[in-house]
Amino acid sequence: MSRNASRIAAAVLGSAALAATAVLPAAAAGHGHHAPAPHHHRSAVSLGAIQYDSPGRDDYSNRSLNAEYVTVKNNGHRPVNLRGWTLSDRSGQTYRFGNVRLRGHSQVRVHTGIGRDNRWDLYQDRRTYVWDDSDTAILRNDHHRIVDIESWGRHSGHHHGHWGHSH
Repeated sequence: MSRNASRIAAAVLGSAALAATAVLPAAAAGHGHHAPAPHHHRSAVSLGAIQYDSPGRDDYSNRSLNAEYVTVKNNGHRPVNLRGWTLSDRSGQTYRFGNVRLRGHSQVRVHTGIGRDNRWDLYQDRRTYVWDDSDTAILRNDHHRIVDIESWGRHSGHHHGHWGHSH
């Protein structure tokens, strides 16, 4: 190999090694709570804070049911219409979003119980709890692709009633 070819090869290899080390910290900074999913669809929308064990007594009152929720966040600049998106648990209980426009850098809480939907709160209108102490929330887009997954409880190491990102 000529001296110039050797220098070019060394420069290319050095650049590749430098690029790889620059990417590693970003990948390592990922969240430990996400279940890795090779079929994740890249989206500005993600799951946020989750209250899976309603505070207080589980008396099946609407107040208690609505204290259980999953937050859906739009981390992007542009609004996203969630029509046709679904939020489901490990056992397949599914909430389908209606014509919900989630503004950029905003979030909405999806409560389990009965209520009147508004810009900040949506209601599944259920009379039983959805999110168990050890469960998984799965957010899918209108093409049925997984956008985000959050797991907690026995299998994930999280043992608290409230789990999630900062509000």
